Amino acid sequence: MKRTDYISWDDYFLGVALLAARRSKDPGTQVGACIVSPQNKIVSIGYNGMPYGCSDDEFPWSRSGDTLETKYLYVCHAELNAILNASGRDLHGCRIYVPLFPCNECAKAIIQSGITKVLYLSDKYSETDIVIASKRMLMSAGVELVKLEPELEEICISFKAEDV
Repeated sequence: MKRTDYISWDDYFLGVALLAARRSKDPGTQVGACIVSPQNKIVSIGYNGMPYGCSDDEFPWSRSGDTLETKYLYVCHAELNAILNASGRDLHGCRIYVPLFPCNECAKAIIQSGITKVLYLSDKYSETDIVIASKRMLMSAGVELVKLEPELEEICISFKAEDV
């Protein structure tokens, strides 16, 4: 008889996005993204961080102060990173899993790449102009927006060889 306590596809892919977020060096916000094909195959993964070749020790991580001394002009968001990490693969019909609802700039990239569904965990910035504009564009382009309600509260991963 097969196991019945396995995780759902949505929890699995959201878990991958959350695990990818752990790679972010951003002290304030860690976001990951997981792009998945209609056949439930992971196409690409990304997290928020500095662009390739830009040292995360040389650029600022601050949230406030002079604009050039904050992270906002430099950090590449998880969604854009995942799209770029797909290395030209066709993303039409794919869906993207993210812990935080995408900003307007990532919404543009999502639409242009052909991703047709955004599944997100949190919409804590829903009242900001950036997210309002994002939703407006995504809905206008016919991208489906799904607020996830995970079946699990947490998943614990053990790296102990004896647990395998």
